[in-house]
Amino acid sequence: MPFIDSKISVHVSDEKKEDIKKKLGQAISLMNKGETYLMVGIVDDYDLWLGGKKLEKGAYVSVSVLGSLNSASCNKMTAAICDILSTELDMPGNNVYVTYHGVNDWGWNGSNF
Repeated sequence: MPFIDSKISVHVSDEKKEDIKKKLGQAISLMNKGETYLMVGIVDDYDLWLGGKKLEKGAYVSVSVLGSLNSASCNKMTAAICDILSTELDMPGNNVYVTYHGVNDWGWNGSNF
């Protein structure tokens, strides 16, 4: 039950959103999760500030997964996310923050896993 929620400071076309979603679906395997239940959210034109300065090109990405997290997998996923945003949006990695959240109770379809 992974969820990748991205807040991106630039406009992202529907085509680019689809490309990013597809690549995130492939990258989630780095965390030993599958795309079958992956949910992706992309909010573009989002105002972000870093160090008191508004970012022209930046992103905050939150990755939530059912269960505990492995630091090595998170590190690989961060590299993949930064690579995806660099490739698709020409976004510098030093303007991308990624957080990870292990969730013990995750509800779906009327009950919890």
